[in-house]
Amino acid sequence: MNPRQRLRNPLRRIGIVLLLFLAILVYGTAGYMIVGGYPFLDALFTTVTTVTTVGLQVRPLDAAGEAFTISVVVLGVATFLYLFGSIVEALSGNRWQAYRRYRRMEAQINSLRDHVIVCGYGRTGKRVALELRQRRVPYVVVEMNPTPLADVQREREPHIEGDAANDDILHLAGIDHARALVSAVDSDERNVYIVLTARSLNPRLFIVARSSYPDSVPKLERAGANRVVSPYSASGTRMAALAMQPAVVDVLDFVSTPGTQMSIEELVVAPETPDTTAGALRRSAATLLAVQSKGGSISVGPRDEQTLNAGDIVVAMGTRDQLDALAGLLRPAEPAS
Repeated sequence: MNPRQRLRNPLRRIGIVLLLFLAILVYGTAGYMIVGGYPFLDALFTTVTTVTTVGLQVRPLDAAGEAFTISVVVLGVATFLYLFGSIVEALSGNRWQAYRRYRRMEAQINSLRDHVIVCGYGRTGKRVALELRQRRVPYVVVEMNPTPLADVQREREPHIEGDAANDDILHLAGIDHARALVSAVDSDERNVYIVLTARSLNPRLFIVARSSYPDSVPKLERAGANRVVSPYSASGTRMAALAMQPAVVDVLDFVSTPGTQMSIEELVVAPETPDTTAGALRRSAATLLAVQSKGGSISVGPRDEQTLNAGDIVVAMGTRDQLDALAGLLRPAEPAS
């Protein structure tokens, strides 16, 4: 979706031409009634047959009537042919289908809540979008370069065409009610600008940025990125882990893949949730891997007696039913009716 080239409804032009055509019918009918002394029905009939090139006349015309008929022919026939051509073009071409796709995408983007904004649709951005799609997390792509933009349009991803460092573009992407932003463009300099802009527009947004060079990491963090990922260092770490402990990597890949029986999720203790302990949460049968306090400290394998407070993040592993049960224990109790 290009906000600078907003598609117009192709039927809108037809409506304008139709109004003009009706105005000519009124002009012709009134003219024949005045110039030729025709009754209303005869005047309307003569106007319609003249405009549609049928050419029937109910009464002979004098010189004034013939001159008036010439004006009706020139104005009416041209307008009628243009109206007919506009209708054929709108219904038989791709403009109507393109407009409908545009409107559906616009409505889809405007309805997004708690979504992820993916800036850049290169190799990294495509992978991010794929992961989000597999996890059924709503997202929108922001791209302005021609080649990746063509990929976005061909794959019909929800997208906005424009510069992700532009305030208006990020507002169109719903940054005010997004859950996170991933800046995955190929330029570290552009990533810094995007992170700065996004952080200024939404201080609560969780931002993940891509870094190609090690010296860009502190710059992106100062700009406001919560996490900075280098594809090269991440791939190197993974390759080393596969070489040394392939089974560990296989297990982590298995539980982190959407659709598998086991998965790892994080849940937040709601402010209204009564104080609880790690031992109480284990009644869900989910495995508590770690607890991150609101201050940022992490407890791996929390003890049963450890108390959880509002805002703490629980990282757990289990089946869908086990994780749903754990989420139920972290929700506030329903008020008695």
